[in-house]
Amino acid sequence: MPYFLCRLSTDDGKIESRSVLASSAAECRLRFESEGLCVLSARRDWRKLNFQLSRGGTIKPRDFIMFNQEFQALVKAGYPVLRSMEIISSRTRNTGLQEVLRKVEAEIRQGKALSEAFAPFESRFTKIYTAALMAGEQSGNLPDTLGQYIQYARTIARTKSRIRAALIYPIMLLLFSFGLVAILINFVLPNFSTFYQDFDAQLPFATVFLIGLSKFIRGNWLVWILLTGGLILGYVQMRRREKSMLWIERQKLKIPLGKLIWVESGVSLYCRTLSLILNAGIPVLTGLPLAIHAIPNKYLASRAAEIPDHIRNGEALSEAMAQAGFFPQLALDMVRIGETSGNLGGMLREASEVFDERIQSKIDTFVGLIEPVMIIVMGLLVAGMLLAVYMPIFNIIKVAR
Repeated sequence: MPYFLCRLSTDDGKIESRSVLASSAAECRLRFESEGLCVLSARRDWRKLNFQLSRGGTIKPRDFIMFNQEFQALVKAGYPVLRSMEIISSRTRNTGLQEVLRKVEAEIRQGKALSEAFAPFESRFTKIYTAALMAGEQSGNLPDTLGQYIQYARTIARTKSRIRAALIYPIMLLLFSFGLVAILINFVLPNFSTFYQDFDAQLPFATVFLIGLSKFIRGNWLVWILLTGGLILGYVQMRRREKSMLWIERQKLKIPLGKLIWVESGVSLYCRTLSLILNAGIPVLTGLPLAIHAIPNKYLASRAAEIPDHIRNGEALSEAMAQAGFFPQLALDMVRIGETSGNLGGMLREASEVFDERIQSKIDTFVGLIEPVMIIVMGLLVAGMLLAVYMPIFNIIKVAR
């Protein structure tokens, strides 16, 4: 969607220029005329070229949450939905989000409901958001439904951020270790190899092995590049196949502490999503497929996909969740209490908060353990290489004496 530069005349006779994102000049004229402004001209603004792909720019969760906060405040203050969208889209800096809001705005002008206008963008905002909007429209209480979704989106973003932050540190340490070893093998060892050849010294096995490894890597660098590229390409192809992707996701669950984090984060997201859906007035069988999509691990999601079938067969939600085989007993007990007391949505929210705290505790434990372990492994690796390099020097000194 391109930018258009519009020259406008205000009620007091002032002339001003605005650059806006729109599908056509006619849309620009219609938008500003609806605000009571006189459009003198509208032409493409070539100073602002939009190089983004057809699928639109990246919309960060933070930007989308801020949009919903502003939208909720305007609707709660009595502004019409269309006018609220116009105000927010005109000052949104995220180009991808602005483009989506412009399209939604155009759909609303044609008479569509808000949930229908957002439906084509479910791949970017999830079906949960569309369902929440639909529930708010049907109940006539859109601001409160938006408030529930905002709280939900904040928690989801915080949970994912915690897991991402826990994985970044060990990955950085691992990459640093590989980089250090690569420098030693490619730049340090070849110089020592030439030095030892000049002295015709008897080398220990460790030194001979490292020098041979260095020569092999340096002599076959093209093979290593092709092998790395092949592995990356193979991984990408596996991710595109459902069976291969499920196998990869299942292997992740075999990591000792990582398994607990992935399982409990999936349980937390599932319970919180289903709680939001039920509190919005959506039936359980309609909301379950949406809640299953919130589980990040695809293998666990495939196990949970059978829950609606068990409920159709007459089982309670807690019994159906037990059939999935990965929900902890605590979650099943809390869901069972919610079914008995008639407060299923509230108990699901309580369960998600309990597992959020457990996830944070496990992430702290994971980070606390991985740091000293990685440092010890790096120290032993570097120390072993340095000993293999310098031990022949000590032998040469002894012989010289």
